[in-house]
Amino acid sequence: MSLAKVHWDCTKRSGSIQGLNIRLSAQPDAKAQAADALYRYNVAATAVDDRAAIGAELCDDAGKVLGGLWGRTEMGLLFLDMFFLPEHLRGQSHGTQLLALVEAEAKRRGCSGAVVETSSFQAPGFYTRHGYQEFGRVDFGVGGHARIFLHRHLA
Repeated sequence: MSLAKVHWDCTKRSGSIQGLNIRLSAQPDAKAQAADALYRYNVAATAVDDRAAIGAELCDDAGKVLGGLWGRTEMGLLFLDMFFLPEHLRGQSHGTQLLALVEAEAKRRGCSGAVVETSSFQAPGFYTRHGYQEFGRVDFGVGGHARIFLHRHLA
């Protein structure tokens, strides 16, 4: 049964505790509100309010985005969230150039390290070739693949 096909009515009291209800949900708006509240909590706890989006895009001559690297900088770290290049553009140094550009901007912002997670069937070799070191691995429940966590000091 997919979540998209299920409607959960939070007004039903099954499983309620003192008038509160728990429901299975993946609503983007609720997640965004929780993320904002968590970030405000983190800022209050650390007095650091420096989260900023970061990215670099590979575009054709008409300006169409073909791929890129996106993430954020926060608390002195670069977090790489998504990196994509179409297969026909891989192996031509575009990825290296995108990563170098984003890392340079992160250093300009004061970041001393970078963190990325990737899958074993995606690009762990790309990151290790660029100085990233594995610090964790979690096996997926299928196919012998794993989620791999890597970091690198930004000199």
